Amino acid sequence: MSTNIVWHEASISKEQRREKNKHHSFILWFTGLSASGKSSIANAVAQKLFEQGNQSFVLDGDNIRHGLNKNLGFDEESRKENIRRIGEVSKLFVESGQIVLTAFISPYREDRNVVRALVEDNEFIEVYVQCSVEECERRDPKGLYNKARKGEIPNFTGISAPYEAPANPELVVDSEKFSIEECANQIIEFLVDKEYILKN
Repeated sequence: MSTNIVWHEASISKEQRREKNKHHSFILWFTGLSASGKSSIANAVAQKLFEQGNQSFVLDGDNIRHGLNKNLGFDEESRKENIRRIGEVSKLFVESGQIVLTAFISPYREDRNVVRALVEDNEFIEVYVQCSVEECERRDPKGLYNKARKGEIPNFTGISAPYEAPANPELVVDSEKFSIEECANQIIEFLVDKEYILKN
């Protein structure tokens, strides 16, 4: 690591950006098994936020691995580095006054807590998209569970690699019981109740 670097303070503060945007800036961290509905719910929430005039952006696990993290595999260390990088990028979005929605399996509690520690107490909302492995496997839109069962995909979360559900998430949405729209509405209601965003 280079020691010849100096932190430069921005000319526009996070608070000034929030004031202009008229909403808090924070991370909505969606975690859950593959096919639980993380990306679909995150994008549904983002659409609602957009329609209400809030500045937001979705970081999706598959999309990020096409660019920023395309050099990473799926072993435990690569997964940790994947989440570390996303945490740092998410922090930049928070500093820019925006709402960032991240849809990543992020199977390890420790890694999610590392991201939580990067930002202030009221800037990280862990959303557990709860769905049984049986239901996720039944959906299996990408055919990944089938491949994992055949041994074609090693280290597959829920089959050959562990998933550590959040112990105390800020919010739990049950995608097995509720539709994508209903889950998204639950999240919007939570954000309004907590005064992260204004009521539309």
